[in-house]
Amino acid sequence: MNSRTASVERNTLETQIAVTIDLDGQGKANLDTGVPFLEHMIDQIARHGLIDIDIRANGDRHIDDHHTVEDIGITLGQAFARALGDKKGIARYGHAYVPLDEALSRVVIDFSGRPGLEYHVEYPRGMIGRFDVDLILEFFQGFVNHAGATLHIDNLRGRNAHHIAETVFKAFGRAVRMAASPDPRMAGMTPSTKGSL
Repeated sequence: MNSRTASVERNTLETQIAVTIDLDGQGKANLDTGVPFLEHMIDQIARHGLIDIDIRANGDRHIDDHHTVEDIGITLGQAFARALGDKKGIARYGHAYVPLDEALSRVVIDFSGRPGLEYHVEYPRGMIGRFDVDLILEFFQGFVNHAGATLHIDNLRGRNAHHIAETVFKAFGRAVRMAASPDPRMAGMTPSTKGSL
């Protein structure tokens, strides 16, 4: 299989983002975003997805973290789209349930070429430390729009906001790992009756 790596830079008046990923990595994350909680969550994606992720971000965080978090999601989605290429030979679909103490979340993904997000997560409080939980949806919306993925995220139970968020990101990493994995029986074939994704 060809190297499934990608590097993308995205520069706007609000943010400057550089992302490099290796879908066949070892789960290493090298992150410098200025948003510590998001780095903790992206580290979960890397470790549970066995994806090497390198992200450098500068943004207008003196206003708030919104643009930085959203634009990291966008750029990460662009990197995934590039690394997956024509998607021949991949499983395409992935799912995972992940618990953490009282919290349990389910994530299902389809690298369909059609962006769509169903996000059903309620948090018992609006902030985790200094991080606004509303930005988690913005991160995933940016990702699906630019990765061309259909993504369903459901928190099934939980009382601790940090636990809930962590189960979402861990389950996302594991679902992505399943969907992006090569399927030996699909070698050279596009996983769609349409013939393209």
